[in-house]
Amino acid sequence: MSTTEPVPAAQIIDGVLQLTIATAAAGTSMDFDLIDAGTAALRTLDPSVGAILLTGAGANFCAGGNVRNFAAADDRGAYLFDKAAGLHDYVRALVQAPVPVVAAVQGWAAGAGMSLVCAADIAIGGPSTKLRPAYPGIGLTPDGGMSWTLPRIVGLSRAREILLTDAVLDATEAVQLGILSRTVEDDDIRAEALRVAQSFVTGPRATYTAMKKLLAQSPTATLDQQLDAERDGIAAAANNSTGREGVDAFVAKRKPDYRGLS
Repeated sequence: MSTTEPVPAAQIIDGVLQLTIATAAAGTSMDFDLIDAGTAALRTLDPSVGAILLTGAGANFCAGGNVRNFAAADDRGAYLFDKAAGLHDYVRALVQAPVPVVAAVQGWAAGAGMSLVCAADIAIGGPSTKLRPAYPGIGLTPDGGMSWTLPRIVGLSRAREILLTDAVLDATEAVQLGILSRTVEDDDIRAEALRVAQSFVTGPRATYTAMKKLLAQSPTATLDQQLDAERDGIAAAANNSTGREGVDAFVAKRKPDYRGLS
C-alpha cells in the first residue's frame, strides 16, 4: 500500500470490524486519528459485527507513540495526558466489546502497540514478530493498560522483569508467555488473523459474549464467586436461542446454524 493512499480507520468486511492502528507514516507509530475513529466505531458497534481485527498497515503492527511529537509539544505532560486519555478510551471500548478481538501482529509491537496486543483476545504473530515495552528507553511509564494486562498474562514476577528491563521478546518467547496465541509464516499473519476473526462471525455470538464476561471477572473473583457465575451462565445459555440451537443440532447430528440468534 502506498504511503499516500488513505487508510480506512474502521471498516466492516464480511462481519469483521477491521481497525487500523498505525500506518507506514512516521515509522509505523500509533496514529491517533485512527485511534479516535476506532473508538467511535467500537462505541457504536454495528449489530452485524461478529469479531474485531486489529492491524497495522505498514511493516509493523505498531512501533509505539510518535516520540518526535512528544518532544515537540510545548507542555509534554499535558500532551501525553491527552494522548493517553484517548488511547485509554479506545482500550476500554475494545475490552468491553461483546465480540472476540483478534490482533494481526506483524513486525514490531512496541510501547502502546504491545499494550494493544495484550488487550486482544487472540494475537497471531510470525517468526519476525517482536514485542517490547519501550517505555524505560524514553524515561516514561506504561500506558494502554500494559501494567494491568501484562501481569495477568505472564505473572507479576515476569511482568516486572519485562517492564523494568525493557525486554525485547521474540515470537517464540511471546508464545511461550501467552502474549501471542501462536505464530504462522510472516506473509500469512494478516490472512490467518482475518480467517480466525471471520470464524467467529458465524459462531455462537451469545456464547462468546458470555465467555468474555466470565474471563474478565475471573482475576478478581473468588472460586466460589466464579463457580456461581458459571452456574448462572450455563443455565441462562441453555434457555437462549443460541444454546437451544447448539444442543438441538448436537442431538440431531447436524451442524448448528447460529445466524441471527442471540
